[in-house]
Amino acid sequence: QVQLVESGGGLVQAGGSRRLSCAASASGRSFSSYFMGWFRQAPGKEREFVAAISWRGRSTHYTNSVKGRFSISRDNAKNMVYLEMNSVTPEATAVYYCAASSTVGTSVDDFDSWGQGTQVTVSS
Repeated sequence: QVQLVESGGGLVQAGGSRRLSCAASASGRSFSSYFMGWFRQAPGKEREFVAAISWRGRSTHYTNSVKGRFSISRDNAKNMVYLEMNSVTPEATAVYYCAASSTVGTSVDDFDSWGQGTQVTVSS
């Protein structure tokens, strides 16, 4: 398993930007062997997929609502994953979770390890 710790959440104005970070600590296995993703959960809603990135960062995936505005990246040398959020809207208000997968997918069930989450609140 891999331990994940998110940071960077906070209050942001609508139309603004925020960068989330996820620090990974992998034991017995290289961080670069994990498919990484970001999910979010708004109050009263189910956890939903936001973005994912392949092992070496060559392939990325996004949910339609954030395409063109959010960007996921990773730095395997630093065991870090990032989510750059631009032009945010109040609908982006949620707890954002970093997750690691031993396979490939965009559903919650595809991911084995989860961070504790970081709150992002977008004010209108």
